Amino acid sequence: MDYSWSISKAIRCIHVGLLCVQERADDRPTMPSIVTMLNIETLTLPQPRQPGFYTRANDLPSDSPTEQNQESCSINEVTLTIIHAR
Repeated sequence: MDYSWSISKAIRCIHVGLLCVQERADDRPTMPSIVTMLNIETLTLPQPRQPGFYTRANDLPSDSPTEQNQESCSINEVTLTIIHAR
């Protein structure tokens, strides 16, 4: 089995993945277009928009009293619950 991948193929897969998680359904590609994007390397891909949910550790101003707390935060105040199996 040949597992050699080029960096450009990996970046292309990430790019297509970002297109698939767009907030608006109209901005997401269809399955046939995803297959085409992954199979035809010369096809120019559209730029993904900024995702609706993302985390950033440095959103606080430098003079903020909570600057020492470097936890990631969500701009849209969505919470994440981690479920642990018994």
